[in-house]
This record gives sequence, C-alpha cells and structure tokens, in this order.
Amino acid sequence: MENTHINMSSQKRIAIFGSTGSIGTQALEVIAANPTLFSAEVLTAQSNDALLISQALQFNPNVVVIGDEKKYLTVKEALAKTDIKVFAGEQALVEVAALDCYDMMLAAIVGYAGLKPTLKAISCGKPIALANKETLVVAGDIVMQMAMEKRVPIIPVDSEHSAIFQCLVGEGRNKIERIILTASGGPFLGKKPNFLVNVKRDHALQHPNWSMGAKISVDSATLMNKGLEMIEAKWLFNLQPSQIEVVIHPQSIIHSMVQFDDGSIKAQMGLPDMKLPIQYALAFPQRIENDFPRYDFRKPNTLTFDEPDTKTFRNLALAIEALHKGGNLPCVLNAANEIAVYAFLRNRIGFLDMTEVVEQTIQKMPFIEKPTLEDYFESDGEARSFAASLIHL
Repeated sequence: MENTHINMSSQKRIAIFGSTGSIGTQALEVIAANPTLFSAEVLTAQSNDALLISQALQFNPNVVVIGDEKKYLTVKEALAKTDIKVFAGEQALVEVAALDCYDMMLAAIVGYAGLKPTLKAISCGKPIALANKETLVVAGDIVMQMAMEKRVPIIPVDSEHSAIFQCLVGEGRNKIERIILTASGGPFLGKKPNFLVNVKRDHALQHPNWSMGAKISVDSATLMNKGLEMIEAKWLFNLQPSQIEVVIHPQSIIHSMVQFDDGSIKAQMGLPDMKLPIQYALAFPQRIENDFPRYDFRKPNTLTFDEPDTKTFRNLALAIEALHKGGNLPCVLNAANEIAVYAFLRNRIGFLDMTEVVEQTIQKMPFIEKPTLEDYFESDGEARSFAASLIHL
C-alpha cells in the first residue's frame, strides 16, 4: 500500500512535557518546521523559566507549567499579555496531563519525575511519544498494562527503541529471536579504571556522536544508559531478558537491530540526529519530508561492532542484573543512579563512585518481587535517601 502524501486532516496538538530539555527543544524545531501538521499546546519545564517563557511567546500554547513554584510569578507576569494559562508545581503537571486540549504527549521530562504525568495521560487515553525511558524502567509493567487496557499507543522516541519499533512495522506476528541495541560506547570507549578515576564532569559531557542533556550524557559515559534501555526494551516490546543484547557500535549509524527466528536481521540506519525519531513518533504512521543531513554510503566509512566492557563499565552489569531479577530492582537502580549522577554533576563524587553508590543501594534495599505502584513510589524514595546518605549531599 503506497502512501506518498500525508493525509492529516487537522493539526496534531502536542503536549511537550519537558520542553526546555534537549528532546523538548528539538521537538519544537520539528513542530516549527511543520506548522500545518503540528501545534504545541502544552509546554512544561522544571526550572528553566527564561527558555519556557521564550518558547511560550513563540508557540503560543494553551497551557504552560513551571515545576519550580518559586518561578511561577516570573512566568505568569511574562505571559500576562497572552491568553496562555500558567500553572506551577508537581501536582499541576499531573492535572495538565489530564486536559483535553492536546492529542499526544511527548514525555520528555528527565528521570523519575516523568512517571506520574505519563501515567495520567495514559489513563486519559492519550497516545504517548515516549522519550523518558525511566518511566518504563521504574514501573514498566504497570505502564504497559494500563496502555494495553486503554488501547493507547506508546511510540518510542529513544533512537534505539525507535529503530526497533521501525524494524517491527509490518512484522505483526513474526517471532523475534533477539533484539540488538547499539551503543556508541560513549566518550571513554576502551578506557580502563585507572583512567576513569580522574574523569571530571566536563569530560563526561562530551559525547562523540549525539548532542544530549547532562543526565543522559553521563549515563551514556558510564553505559548505564544502555542498561536502562535494555529494561525499557523488555517492556516496550514484551521480551524476555535473554532476548536483549547490547553491541558497541562507535559510529552510531545503525541505531539498533531486530533478528527474527528465521535468522534474518533488520537494522534501522541513519545519521545520529534525534530530530528524526522525534518526527517519526509525532507523525506515525506517516513519514514526513525533511532537510536533515543524509548518510552517504559512497564516503569511505567502516561500521564496526564489539562486545561491551562490563568489567570496566560495571553500571551496565548492574542494570543487566536488575533486568533479569525484575521486581522493584530496576526502580531502585534508577533512583540510586539519578542521585549518583546528580552528585557527580556537582563534583561531589568521582566517576567510578557513581557505580559504588548504585551497587551499595541495590544491595541494601528490600527486594519486592511483584510491586504495586505504591511500592514503586516507596522504593524510589527509600533508594534516593539511602544513596544520598552515602554521598552526604
């Protein structure tokens, strides 16, 4: 069936939860480039009031939310001459997620904070373009169960999961033998602990291929990001842990692969550019034209693949352990990691100390095999407190 033109009878109204971060700002570029297809109806930020204000003035959304309540008046006054409604605080994020003024949520809030608004949107039947992997790491079983009950599509925005999603389109009932997540290896590929012990914040933020926010850049440098992606993939694609592999692919041209039970492998390729998976998720099932740079096969370029070094980058090994054990362990792993990364970004702990914090926390926290949502909230809070006590934040 060919579909050469797009038939979107009206604009799709997008709510960007986390509009001032790396994904949010690139999503707004996609929306600005396609004004007949998309509008930005909701914009939210945690504390970047200046950028939120300028985004609101440019895109004229229905609603904005600033998470940091101390900045409410600044935003309110700056937008006083517009019709934009302004709210503040964590609870406002959840309430705005339930509004009727948008058609699709782009869940791009970094970390655990994205869970509650996303759950609320799903419960209200809103399709989700999911850029926040922690939502599924923390409570993947509950999120996917609710999405199934509400018949809500969850379309991944992470480049790796978008790649797998694209490889599976049209494969319907064909059995997946395994999926292969590709990892660039981050800025410290091939380095050993004696080098990593001296790594500082600025080194860790210099990713070779992708332009990302601070939290995900550090996670990429420690390979924790790949571990979180393995857990996310388990829930998104209904897989067993044994079906999920990671391979180091420094060029970041193949974004991930699916091997079917006949041995055939499908790969999704392209230059590293997050705008592509963002645009794909917002417009799905259509593909829309753009002027992004194209990969050129005629240029001499070698694509290489290698095993990850889980002895040096032990965060990946810890995440694989959490993936296999399940229960509340991924939630605890994520909470401890968020605290550890936060401390590292403030130069409170060293690069290798992050792994120590995560490891001690997952050893200390009580294991719950079949957690409720309330258990997840409690596990998250307890793990954060314990991790912070190791650091003396």
